[in-house]
Amino acid sequence: MSEKCKQIFILSGQSNMAGRGGIITETHHHHRYKHWDGVVPPECRPCPSILRLTAHLYWEEAREPLHADIDTRKACGVGPGMAFANAVREHLDGTLGLVPCAVGGTSIKEWARGEELYENMVKRAKAAVAEGGEIKAVLWYQGESDTSTAEDAAAYQGRMEKLISDIRDDLKLPLLPIIQVALASGDEKYIEKIRAVQLGMKVPNVVCVDAKGLKLNSDNLHLTTESQIQLGLMLANAYLCHFQPPALAPEKSLPCSDSKGLDE
Repeated sequence: MSEKCKQIFILSGQSNMAGRGGIITETHHHHRYKHWDGVVPPECRPCPSILRLTAHLYWEEAREPLHADIDTRKACGVGPGMAFANAVREHLDGTLGLVPCAVGGTSIKEWARGEELYENMVKRAKAAVAEGGEIKAVLWYQGESDTSTAEDAAAYQGRMEKLISDIRDDLKLPLLPIIQVALASGDEKYIEKIRAVQLGMKVPNVVCVDAKGLKLNSDNLHLTTESQIQLGLMLANAYLCHFQPPALAPEKSLPCSDSKGLDE
């Protein structure tokens, strides 16, 4: 990465962060398979000043699908990362680096310290700054896999707060900004309990944007491409409103009150 790259963002969680926008299902010789439709909206266009850290820990120009070599067991499409990056890059100085880490179908306990997903995320985050730069925030969209049982729903807040504490500790960034997404979908049994935790979290430098109401694919679980663009812009606005110096904040944006949290 260029030595001028000072702005690094971790993208983590499960499938709606990895991106399923534009995923279509086709049948061939009686076998159903899923693949990305290849459509890249203008908001998600590649840019020479936006890079991604590959699975092999080198930098390349970022382009959709960002998680293709990370979330390898499922077809990846458009997520919120590129729309986010394009929206914030003009307000930042230098190159912007994205570090995709999300893996579909994963529960919060699989992201605990010591588990493979967590350790890989930390490894990638450290590799991202090995040659300079600064981790500016973690974008986190996860929780659908924790909406099915009372036990998982009850444990979610403690597990999420522990995750935030651990990653800040391991990266030696005690006030690392975390921007999490309140669920748009999940098991109706406990989705509202998970959403209440996400929207009501009282941890410093943690804010939440609400994905409820964004249009879903036909599976009623994953966000459409259009919704992923909307989410990326919401995440960008939350970052610029809450964590950017006022001089670099956007002149026109959604009201900062659209994101919740940041309690001291």
